[in-house]
Amino acid sequence: MDVHRCRFVPYPPSAINALAFSHSSSPTTSSDGPPTLRLAIGRANGDIEIWNPFRGAWHQETIFRGGKDRSIEGLVWTHDPEDEDKNGVKIPGRLRLFSIGYSSSVTEWDLGTGRPLRHASGNYGELWCMAAQPRLQPAEKMDTKTVNGVELGSTQYQILAVGCADGSLVLLSTADGDLQFQKTLTRPPKKKARVLSIAWQNRNVVIAGHADSTIRVFDKRNGQQIRAMSLGVGPQGGPKEILVWSVKSTADGTIVSGDSTGTVSFWDAKNYSRLQRIPSHQADILDLAVSANGESVFSGGMDRRTTLYRRTAGSKPGEKKRWAEVAHQRFHSHDVKAMAVFETKKISIMASGGLDTAPIVVPVREFGREHHRTLSSLPQQPPVRSAPRKGLLMSWWEREVSIWRIAKPITSGVLDGLPQPPAKKLVAKALLQGEESITSADILEDGSLLALTTLSELKIFHLRESATFDDGIRLRKVNLPSELASSGAKIVQFSPDGKWLLLITSTNKVQLIRMITSEAPAKPPRFVSTPINLRRLPRKPRKSDFLHGSLGPYDRSVCRVAFSADSRILVVGDLRGHLDTFVLEGHEDLTQDPPITNPDEDASSSSSSSSSSDDSDAETHPTLVYAQHWRRSPNAHLIPKLTSAPSIMSFRPESISSSTSSGQTNGISSHLHPTRHNPHPHSHDLPKGEDRLLILTAEHQLYELDILAGRISDWSRRNPTNTLPIEFRNIKDRSMGCVWDISPSSSRQRVWLYGSSWLWMFDLAQDFPRQDVGAEEEEGRREGGDGEKNRKRKRSDGKALMQMGNDGLSSRKRRIERDTGAGSKVPADELHTGVGRSVRKTVGAEGRDVQILSLGREMDGSGSEEEVGADASRLLQLRRGGADTAMENGAGERQEKENGPPYWGTFKYRPILGIVPISAGKEGEDGVEVALVERPMFDVDLPGRFHGDQEWGEKNDR
Repeated sequence: MDVHRCRFVPYPPSAINALAFSHSSSPTTSSDGPPTLRLAIGRANGDIEIWNPFRGAWHQETIFRGGKDRSIEGLVWTHDPEDEDKNGVKIPGRLRLFSIGYSSSVTEWDLGTGRPLRHASGNYGELWCMAAQPRLQPAEKMDTKTVNGVELGSTQYQILAVGCADGSLVLLSTADGDLQFQKTLTRPPKKKARVLSIAWQNRNVVIAGHADSTIRVFDKRNGQQIRAMSLGVGPQGGPKEILVWSVKSTADGTIVSGDSTGTVSFWDAKNYSRLQRIPSHQADILDLAVSANGESVFSGGMDRRTTLYRRTAGSKPGEKKRWAEVAHQRFHSHDVKAMAVFETKKISIMASGGLDTAPIVVPVREFGREHHRTLSSLPQQPPVRSAPRKGLLMSWWEREVSIWRIAKPITSGVLDGLPQPPAKKLVAKALLQGEESITSADILEDGSLLALTTLSELKIFHLRESATFDDGIRLRKVNLPSELASSGAKIVQFSPDGKWLLLITSTNKVQLIRMITSEAPAKPPRFVSTPINLRRLPRKPRKSDFLHGSLGPYDRSVCRVAFSADSRILVVGDLRGHLDTFVLEGHEDLTQDPPITNPDEDASSSSSSSSSSDDSDAETHPTLVYAQHWRRSPNAHLIPKLTSAPSIMSFRPESISSSTSSGQTNGISSHLHPTRHNPHPHSHDLPKGEDRLLILTAEHQLYELDILAGRISDWSRRNPTNTLPIEFRNIKDRSMGCVWDISPSSSRQRVWLYGSSWLWMFDLAQDFPRQDVGAEEEEGRREGGDGEKNRKRKRSDGKALMQMGNDGLSSRKRRIERDTGAGSKVPADELHTGVGRSVRKTVGAEGRDVQILSLGREMDGSGSEEEVGADASRLLQLRRGGADTAMENGAGERQEKENGPPYWGTFKYRPILGIVPISAGKEGEDGVEVALVERPMFDVDLPGRFHGDQEWGEKNDR
């Protein structure tokens, strides 16, 4: 594979301003967290990213795009109480997401569409901070609404408290699924000191940190100020007023504050007197995070430090516990602006973010014994596309699109004595009018059409090369029917044959638009004004626990789409792991008239609830477009549900020989003849091209499906997920995309998978070597673990070990790593504690009875493990038809010498924004030519950062 390393593609990631988990910590819960647990990340460009922790996998599910001059400055989640439908059936309460940003409005987001659902604003100043009232626990007494002493009823809905720039505190009600102004808790003081931070001590007490060196405590029931706590005067030579950037409350009610002097203060929960102050930072503390048990506090600020405080016992008997700074570390390279904590018995993490744009996950309970983990600041879906037939590379960010021409160096021949053409050249650039950011874009393989879409508008551009090479490419807007131009979508994609345009709308409707190309290259194509609406299979809603809440239609959001190589099979996948497949029947007949718009059909298609009668009617009377029609695949109901959302979906490409001999033509089928009763006949033949779909899930489980047959392919049955290399399954960063490298002449069937920090190749023409279970058990004994426990492995993580020694990857056998949701375990020899994690215990003088005792905390996870023995090896051998015996006898080594290794990986490219092919594959060519787009952080323009007194070497970095 020929790789062009590209670092010229612009994609400036945006700073992180806010973080919020969808659930509060639950230290008594023994699971990895509720299935609806999500982390929302708000950025300075108005984007909101939704991440799924997924037992430490950390998969970025979707991005709610912002717009021009928009910013997210605060995020909170609320959890509505359970309700009943019209039939009296209980419904789990909805999880709701709210944001603020440089305005006087609070915005609620529709999780299913990614659009703002409603706004709440009033006659008050700009909002600076926001906090949600703690959820009512089952053992607590419900609050009541009272007017003139009359009780109107109980409410379990959470209240939003927002702090304004004029010093006022406002309460907003989320009752009955709405967002309305409830009351002003306090009026602006005379000085009108800004409310910089806000928190709830309990369901009735609000704590607010102001810009006048004061923390004020209010009772929301009567609006009275309980106490005003002063931080004194600012340091000598500095500002007189101290800014209280963050306030938090621990489980026992202790108030913690962080201010502009770099001091963390602890206040008594009852009399609100200051218990202790710790000057731990050299600059402003911007945010705080508190553990679930209230025994640990994190602080982050402008000096890039993340500092941990813990409550320690006194040195003398009977002395009260005091807070102490335990450790500090610079995980971030710039200001730390936001923090959030979530904990259960298995997961214990703190997420932080700031100006360096990368979210970082830090262990809480295992701080110092586990590594931190840096998540990618780049989007999970690559914002790059290519036109391989023209050597064009297209990228987009926010409202800007750039097109580059990538040229391969010419060593000899035509240009002897002449200057070489530039290796890269910006040939076109466009800036969309309006305020909304681009949600998706695509370019045809021949580089003739460019599609851009926001959530409210679709634009198509016709690309034409100028007469001279230096003039680049001219973009001409294509006039679309008004209903198409105003449709908008969150995903847009051209079919490989350039005849269909796929749209996934904000409401997750699947629409296909027929394109008719003109014989004259100078003329843009025409679009059939009637889109074809494809109905997805109805699925049963997730059985949500009433304690965990429901995300509504969010988990049915379409996240990945894929066309087959002949453009006659379409697959869409959603966040729950369901796959919907559609096929194109019939042969093209351009002599027929295009379909006529049927308003009733469009209305029924747009309805979210479609009955079985509607589906059968659509199958009986399909919408014909030039004698072709799309329908649901006959065996769509047989396709299994994935265990997690698909991160990669791609069909195997067809070879040139197979595509030309498929027997499909564009004229009227010779087997059909028009009659008086059927003047426009159409065929019902199913596609006969390549239908094998490769899928990699968010858990890095690899599958290949025969779509038309509705089953797992033979290769996937012979190579289950537990045969993948341990090094690949231990990769932390999730996959982003893939590139195929198939050569029929050499029987090479390679697929290159990549993430933000890795590139991996699998040869699908070979079976993976069988893993050595015995070696894993021996490795477990060498590491000092219990032999019986080490023979157990989690079902989704695989069951054995294998060796890998290519491109510098470690060749020693390793086990699949388990952690608390952050990074991997710190090796015992790097802990610097003087002892390891385990000791050897011997009983008797001769020491025959030996037992290994672990000094670390046992993780509660035995319930999801299974015994691994010889049965798995026998099942794998049966699936391969005895192929493992042949490989042990040397056949596998001969096959590897002929076709190369079955897999290969490297970590030298990072961070990867995307990989796309830039040359059209031709029969007989060896390898594929790709553009690998890197976006290193040292190329990103960031504002100046704070340097401490002891950082002499870093002061000259910028």
